[in-house]
Amino acid sequence: MDRTGQIAVIFVSTRTDGDAAGYAAAAEAMDALAAGQPGYRGVDSARGADGIGITVSWWADEDSALAWRAHPDHAAIRERGRAEWYSRYEVAVAQVGRSYEWDQT
Repeated sequence: MDRTGQIAVIFVSTRTDGDAAGYAAAAEAMDALAAGQPGYRGVDSARGADGIGITVSWWADEDSALAWRAHPDHAAIRERGRAEWYSRYEVAVAQVGRSYEWDQT
């Protein structure tokens, strides 16, 4: 998939040990909500056993990424994440200048 020109919102986080079920439910809900937003192009996510995770959400343009950040349901979950699920996180936003993929299959 060519991601050239897309906006990548890179979310690097460290999870706390609390409320795994609540976190999983919220993550699933946010994935579904994001997928219905204008400009959404996908998400990739991974989390290690040490609790460190990286999620990249892909957006058609800056306006779409900003609209997602401002979505009231996303904002509410972000606040809950700060209170319950994360000990730290950082966000970086970048426009993709070049993109390619390889798949052995």
